[in-house]
Amino acid sequence: MSVLVLALALGAACCLGFGFVLQQNAAQRAPLSDFLSFRLLLDLVNVPRWLGGIALMVVGMGLGAAALGQGELSLVEPLLATNLLFALALSRKQSGQPLGRQGWAGLLLLAGGVTAFIVAGQPEGGTATADPVRQWLIIGVMIGLALLLTARGRRSRLGSGPVLLALAAGLLYGVQDALTRVSGQKAAEGGLAELLTGWQPYAVLALGVTGLVLVQSAFETASLRKSLPALTAAQPLAGIICGVGFLGDRLRTDAVALTWEAGGLAAVVAGIVLLGLHPAMPTGSAAQRAVPTPAVSPASP
Repeated sequence: MSVLVLALALGAACCLGFGFVLQQNAAQRAPLSDFLSFRLLLDLVNVPRWLGGIALMVVGMGLGAAALGQGELSLVEPLLATNLLFALALSRKQSGQPLGRQGWAGLLLLAGGVTAFIVAGQPEGGTATADPVRQWLIIGVMIGLALLLTARGRRSRLGSGPVLLALAAGLLYGVQDALTRVSGQKAAEGGLAELLTGWQPYAVLALGVTGLVLVQSAFETASLRKSLPALTAAQPLAGIICGVGFLGDRLRTDAVALTWEAGGLAAVVAGIVLLGLHPAMPTGSAAQRAVPTPAVSPASP
């Protein structure tokens, strides 16, 4: 693993983590009538804090794309999952909560899990040339699962809905990362003309906008404790499946390596859950806002 890839991926995680906190701060005040609607983005675009969060997210995605251009998807995705550490750091500063045993345990599990997966798996680069059948099968399964989760989340928007929407967004973002890497390789090999004649960059844009609506709807109706861990856990898992499944990324497959890889991913998910449930994470959400009382006209004399 090169120092450049590590720096780019952690820089992306930092921007994404900070951006998610700012986005949720703003989205929790959006009208509930905008749930799962593009109107939500139109309402939020007038909120400076949200725009700041989106700006950080765009920078993070740019750094992530640069990391994907230099390293394997199976290497970059676990590093991007550390965005929750940076989100917790900002939330902790806002709330003044100490890290405590839960925070340290989550931090160690997440960092240790990422390290164990990378060291045991030793990801090696693949190629943008993929088996079309396998590629469309994996992408179809990911998008199909995202649609099912979204449909279920729509019916339970103040219950399990935010978690389901965050999971759906994470799956879409994992596919987006894979197609971002393919787009970068096409641009490097054939230039801008080669890139614009392919379908991948347009799919990246469509997945990004759809994922953004899902994420903001999850942020609108639930605290970061419920929404961000699901998003952070789903994205790297989907990205690794895409990387190994159709981009040709190679991981060690002997019994010992597979055991450590599985254990590392389990530790990452456990660490994400612990950090997501940390008291420093904001608990406010749109669902918890008080319903405004209708104005009463003053009595006539």
